Amino acid sequence: MLKIGLIGFGFMGRMHFDNYVRLMEEGADIKLVAVCDMQIEQLKHAKTGGNIATGSEFYDLTPYRLYDDIENMLSSEELDVVDLTLPTDLHAELACGLLERGCHVLCEKPMARSAEQGRRMAETAARTGKTLMIGQCLRFWPAYEYLKACVEDGRYGAVTAGYFFRGSDAPQGWFLNGERSGGCMLDMHVHDTDIVHWLFGKPERVSSIARNVIPGSAYDAVSTNYHYPDGKVLNAQADWTLQGDAGFSMTFRVNFERATLLFANGELNVHPAGEPGFTADLSPDMGYYREIKYFLNAVAGGTPVSVCSPESAAGTLEIIEAEIRSADQGGIPVAIP
Repeated sequence: MLKIGLIGFGFMGRMHFDNYVRLMEEGADIKLVAVCDMQIEQLKHAKTGGNIATGSEFYDLTPYRLYDDIENMLSSEELDVVDLTLPTDLHAELACGLLERGCHVLCEKPMARSAEQGRRMAETAARTGKTLMIGQCLRFWPAYEYLKACVEDGRYGAVTAGYFFRGSDAPQGWFLNGERSGGCMLDMHVHDTDIVHWLFGKPERVSSIARNVIPGSAYDAVSTNYHYPDGKVLNAQADWTLQGDAGFSMTFRVNFERATLLFANGELNVHPAGEPGFTADLSPDMGYYREIKYFLNAVAGGTPVSVCSPESAAGTLEIIEAEIRSADQGGIPVAIP
């Protein structure tokens, strides 16, 4: 049985918590034994919000051992797996330390505050022989998995163009500290940059325009073009300054030689050339559940996390950093290292 400790009990920590509970109820050979957060006494009685609703507003944590200090948890518990859902600037040092102590680590996205830190995390995992996976959940989201299958098997020919969008109102707390979160560019836009990377590999160049709207934050709205040798026209935009009751949005439109795929409002519509369009039959499970289940199965089976290797996640950060350099220079094309 894999014994799991969860560090961080904000919105994403609760999302992961919900899925560990579900997996245990389904009979998975795992046990969530401990939850750690510096503010655990306040958080266990408080609501938290995010882009997607968690299973509950308030949580009964009496079945779990609770800690407000990470070292205290690690010295008191014999853990096989530690799940990190902490602010981005804390990921690298803590993940590397956990791997060195012999723990397998699931770390929330973005992988780290810099590509250099991400590469160090990947190198530490390789050296220690422990499993590290980054929670780039869209690689496990059914609509994006379907898109990936269409790209790989060529059922509709080659991709000619595509557009990805992600937006919400402004987050709160540490997210608006650009030094900690990297702003919308790193925290939100990283999802779609990662999908472009996963689908097509690293682009040759990127060109980005972005702007800062919220005082103290980093870039809050971004539009990036990705340049590939075959000339496909790809753009991804992110914006966490949506107003009013616009809510959260994640969409894409991808044109193939013989079809167009449109994803919006949780529904993927496929429009083949010369045939009636249809709505794809997708799993109702969200990517969070699927990524955690995949990670735990990889740990239990001693198999590599090929869908989302740490090296690949670090590569996504390299693309993001090139986008930032492009935006800093007014959108000029910047080569990917």
